[in-house]
Amino acid sequence: MKHWRWFDYKKPIPAPAVIGLGVSIWVIFFGVWEMSSAMGWVSELLVPGPQKVVAALYNLIAERGFLGDVGISIYRIIASFTAACAIAVPLGILMGSFRSIEAFFNPFVSAWRYLPAPSFIPILLMWFGTGEAPKLALLFIGVVWFLTTIVMDHTKNVRTELIETALTLGGNRKQILWTVMIPAVMPDVMTAMRQMLAMSWTYLVIAEIVASTNGIGAMMMRAKRFLHTDEILAGIVVIGVLGLTFDFMFKVAHRKLFPYLEAHGR
Repeated sequence: MKHWRWFDYKKPIPAPAVIGLGVSIWVIFFGVWEMSSAMGWVSELLVPGPQKVVAALYNLIAERGFLGDVGISIYRIIASFTAACAIAVPLGILMGSFRSIEAFFNPFVSAWRYLPAPSFIPILLMWFGTGEAPKLALLFIGVVWFLTTIVMDHTKNVRTELIETALTLGGNRKQILWTVMIPAVMPDVMTAMRQMLAMSWTYLVIAEIVASTNGIGAMMMRAKRFLHTDEILAGIVVIGVLGLTFDFMFKVAHRKLFPYLEAHGR
């Protein structure tokens, strides 16, 4: 594509422009951050510059075993998110496929969806103590109900013509579910999983500041006690990088699993 304009609606732009624009926003962000710190526009104690944050991150990794905390946090995200998907995806597909199942489960799912996950922290601590269980349970609760609803909505949007054609060809309910509904909705289900994984990362720090001695959130709370803002910001940066990495992995997997969507510009 040789010619393109900045503000064409839904028009693709060249790959170099995509990369350049993506890099530019980060250059501007870190430039403004560094300038604000160097010029004294913000308190150095509260907002240390990027160089100090990088130095703090290096110290955490080299001398204080921070990679172990990172590994524990990744485990918590993967374990809780896998459990949430194992329940939300099949339940959401069934609710979106059969109105009777939706009528039975939806009032229950909808009620839980409006309850803030952090409000369960006291009862989870009473039930499970201070080990891994309450942290995993909090991350699970924060994702499962929203993901179920999103999967249900995507399943409802499967074209009726596909179901009618399958019925005309003699397909029964089980065959239509496995050969029509699930293949048709899975690209959108994976997109929903990618979106909800971001929600799981947002709950991570909340889960790890409660009676926890390890993980990224626990490190950030220890840093707070001694006003080590650079270490707190280093933890935030690490969470952001990990979130982007997982998001990219989902994006690549989506492209590999559903290559036919790329040909149609989806």
